[in-house]
Amino acid sequence: MSTKTNIIQPNRQLIRPCTVVYGVLVVLTLVTWSIGRAGLGGLWVSLLVLGFALFKAQLVGDWFMGLRDIRGIWRWVVVIWLAVPGSLITLAFAFSHGG
Repeated sequence: MSTKTNIIQPNRQLIRPCTVVYGVLVVLTLVTWSIGRAGLGGLWVSLLVLGFALFKAQLVGDWFMGLRDIRGIWRWVVVIWLAVPGSLITLAFAFSHGG
């Protein structure tokens, strides 16, 4: 006869890291939505929202596409894929606001 006991393991995490990342994605999405609903604008607000989008894309790539442990050229492809359009959009915003 075997008895099963429910012993809580001391090293067991209550919340997995990917759940925390998902929560961060939800919070950043709500902040971006709130900025849009409030009608905020201007260069710095636009760059902030762009920064949120790039950060969220990096989190999705790292945690949900499994790229955080990848090394070498494939890691750089994703970083460049985010950096080049992000930089070009930032320049476009800066030049359109007289920067």
